[in-house]
Amino acid sequence: MTEQVDIKEINEKIQRESAFIDLLSLEMKKNIVGQKDMVERLLIGLLANGHILLEGVPGLAKTLAIKTLATAVDAKFSRIQFTPDLLPADLIGTQIYSQKDEKFTTRKGPVFANFILADEINRAPAKVQSALLEAMQEKQVTIGEETYKLEDPFLVLATQNPIEQEGTYPLPEAQVDRFMMKVVIGYPKKDEEKLIIRQNITNEKTQINKIINVQDIIRARELTREVYVDEKIENYITDIVFATRYPEQYKLAKFSNMISFGASPRAGINLALASKAYAFIKRRGYVIPEDVRAVCFDVMRHRIGLSYEAEAENVRSEDILGEILNTVEVP
Repeated sequence: MTEQVDIKEINEKIQRESAFIDLLSLEMKKNIVGQKDMVERLLIGLLANGHILLEGVPGLAKTLAIKTLATAVDAKFSRIQFTPDLLPADLIGTQIYSQKDEKFTTRKGPVFANFILADEINRAPAKVQSALLEAMQEKQVTIGEETYKLEDPFLVLATQNPIEQEGTYPLPEAQVDRFMMKVVIGYPKKDEEKLIIRQNITNEKTQINKIINVQDIIRARELTREVYVDEKIENYITDIVFATRYPEQYKLAKFSNMISFGASPRAGINLALASKAYAFIKRRGYVIPEDVRAVCFDVMRHRIGLSYEAEAENVRSEDILGEILNTVEVP
């Protein structure tokens, strides 16, 4: 009985505290036409403290969405354009020798901000990528002999272009795994496209207002952690992850030769956290199976290794996930 009372209490608290989500979404809509899923995923990253990788062809408002979110949140923002000649020091900073003082001083790089937009992350060599990914994982960087804590919240929103692979350095699986979600963005609908053209040929400048500050985000994150996850939902998440590793145990033997490696333990953790954040956005204090299904593709698509057989038969990780969701028993 107490459990039910607690859930009711959490539910009421979240309904009270999550009002800013609607305000933030409305502010984003001033600049972003359509792309509701992308905006929702950015908010999930914000609430669940997870980094996000956005993939889509040029011109789909990936960079604009991230800049708009950073403006609507009163926080420090850095944009880093990844290029083949970028060095780790350009990212994290370096030590500079002062002849006047005869000592080294540290100059911090653009990674010392709340929001980092890593534009076209696959254009930079592995050394730079690993410098950023270390910061993402450890929330700290080492310059010389000193270790510096990064800002809180610290959110990396990276973009990559799936076409034009010449001169790019694809992110290794172990590095991609550090991103909570990989969001694939499609083209806008016809009426949305018309509105985009109309908005961009006028002289009007859109004013984005500050909706929340850093302290509000930290409080919202703590609340998101309080969202209730039933044991049945935990079992459901575990089954989805295990079905990518041992498909034959879930009557999906046809995928045994198609998966070279299944989802990592990070997948289950992130699936649960993203489901909690999705429930928070929907102003609910508990997770339902629909929340898990809603975020599953974005959390899992980059965590399944495809074999040569899968590539030869044009089977994508999304196809495998779709079958898993249709097969695994919903609580």
